[in-house]
Amino acid sequence: MRVALHTKVRPDRIGAYEAAHRDVPEELTAAIRGAGATSWTIWRSGTDLFHLLECEDYARLLAELEQLPVNVAWQARMAELLDVVHDYSRDGAQAGLPVVWELP
Repeated sequence: MRVALHTKVRPDRIGAYEAAHRDVPEELTAAIRGAGATSWTIWRSGTDLFHLLECEDYARLLAELEQLPVNVAWQARMAELLDVVHDYSRDGAQAGLPVVWELP
């Protein structure tokens, strides 16, 4: 399944956000893949961040990562940089952007 998300970086933290993503912990990327993700891309337009991830089951991915120490630490780091954070709670599985149109 494909999931699109929208988060927002703090205007004064854009550089730190991009720097953090140049050095995502290998343990975290392995955990994301282990939870079923096959790809995750983030685009930035100003302070808006658009994520597109592909995974087997988004709710399962969130559940597996929610309490994982490396992800908890990463999310705490991201909370310092973001105005709108990614939601790893059970409700977060419903946070994807709705599909409006797809090329047939």
